[in-house]
Amino acid sequence: MLQPRPRTATSGLFDAVSDREPIDNTTWLRQDESENAGNGLEVSAIGYGAMGLSHGYGPPVDRREAVALIRAAVERGVNFFDTAEVYGPYTNEELLGETLAPFRGEVIIATKFGLGVDEPCRHGGPDSRPERIRQSAEQSLRRLRVEAIDLYYQHRVDPNVPIEDVAGTVRDLIAEGKVRHFGLSEAGARTIRRAHAVQPVTAVESEYSLWWREPEESILPTLDELGIGFVPFSPLGRGFLTGRIDATRTFDSTDFRSSVPRFEPANLKANQALVAALKDIAAKKQATPAQIALAWVLAQKPWIVPIPGTTKLPRLEENLGAVDVVLTGDDLREIDDALARIPVQGHRYSEASQQMVDR
Repeated sequence: MLQPRPRTATSGLFDAVSDREPIDNTTWLRQDESENAGNGLEVSAIGYGAMGLSHGYGPPVDRREAVALIRAAVERGVNFFDTAEVYGPYTNEELLGETLAPFRGEVIIATKFGLGVDEPCRHGGPDSRPERIRQSAEQSLRRLRVEAIDLYYQHRVDPNVPIEDVAGTVRDLIAEGKVRHFGLSEAGARTIRRAHAVQPVTAVESEYSLWWREPEESILPTLDELGIGFVPFSPLGRGFLTGRIDATRTFDSTDFRSSVPRFEPANLKANQALVAALKDIAAKKQATPAQIALAWVLAQKPWIVPIPGTTKLPRLEENLGAVDVVLTGDDLREIDDALARIPVQGHRYSEASQQMVDR
């Protein structure tokens, strides 16, 4: 099973001054004791989702600022970074490749294939044809400046390509030394089982947070049974659970939240009750709402590794502080009881995006 071990943070990599100690625990993203147990992937307890630096949340961050933030994450003990070929497109992989080049062997980079790219800045539908997977892998290797992709996710399940063919193609890439671990994103339990039977799946990535708990129904039990790690994206509810998005907030057309029903004005207003409850709990624990939200995710299973994203150093440090927040059984029950009385308003995706989720 999982055996988190202290990790010595790399020193001397970034000149920023911080009062935070590096996060000092790690997690295995495969926790079974079967013949595959030696093929685990050890990562920091909290990773970093890099998408927002280049894609999805407004204009791209200034490159120098983005480089500084990524290196600050490394300095503070983060060794798990998440990207995808469609972020930008391509520029997010290039950013991580350039920035993390000095730290090869010390960091884990996860990227994704399986969404077509409609130039210049939008992704198309699923495309996991074997020849496309191979093409994507070669291009990602070049952009990331690595010899092998540490963790290679199928970004969305392709209904036109049997998952066995996808898993088989990644299995071949692993045999060729171009990929180390196979993952799935937003895949359903049946798809996970079918893929795992062909090529052991190291991790599944999906949205999971205090305001989106659907994975508890079938995904988490399946992963627990099969010994697969879970990587929640948007563990802070796309920023909402930080308490910094009030009912009057609007979003630019370059911010994909402008098309998400949960961020429509009426739903933003209704969902403030959830944030108010989170703030009350955070005050009792002398923490921030974001730290409580992340600590709650971390407390669910020992093989869960959230990947919050941010564009600001203070928020990065705040997020990493969640590993120091201890939630007791009573705390978790209080959180569950409080939020159970507050129905979340609005769907998490637009109708078009929801159609690409395999459930």
